[in-house]
Amino acid sequence: MTALISLHNNTLGRLEMTSGWLTPTLARLVFAATLLVYYWNSAKTKLGSGFFGFLSPSDGAYVQIFPKAMEAVSYDSSQLGFMYWLIATLGTWAEFLLPAMIVVGLLSRVAAMGMAVFVWVQTIVDVNGHGTELGSYFTNAVSLLDDRTLWCFLFLVIVINGAGPLSLDRILRIK
Repeated sequence: MTALISLHNNTLGRLEMTSGWLTPTLARLVFAATLLVYYWNSAKTKLGSGFFGFLSPSDGAYVQIFPKAMEAVSYDSSQLGFMYWLIATLGTWAEFLLPAMIVVGLLSRVAAMGMAVFVWVQTIVDVNGHGTELGSYFTNAVSLLDDRTLWCFLFLVIVINGAGPLSLDRILRIK
């Protein structure tokens, strides 16, 4: 039994020594593999037409972000005010920029915090605006709450540990 405990401690002790660089690097890789395309595809649906489409959100952006407000104005986004435009525009930019910053490791702690806030705002809109069922913890079914909590845990790993050695954060800190 002592040999087994020793093997356990030695093996996991070596693994623990890698956690300073392995954990944040893997967190960014898992994010890139699972959520990057999801957010970029979502952001692309919010872009207006033409070269300056990033300054003019599509009607779809307003429907996704403000479903009840759009219904109230018969889905005519021109009837919404400046604040609606600003939120839709900044939200679209955030969906492009924050994931990209996490993947390349640029201001990754700030980007990960921003993504965590983004995820919970997205969840509030999904539940209150689109009528999505939130679900609950400790059930035998995977719910929206479960998914979004796991996503935010991934961001928390980056907030706590930074981006790791293979990142722009590390390169800029060295110089």
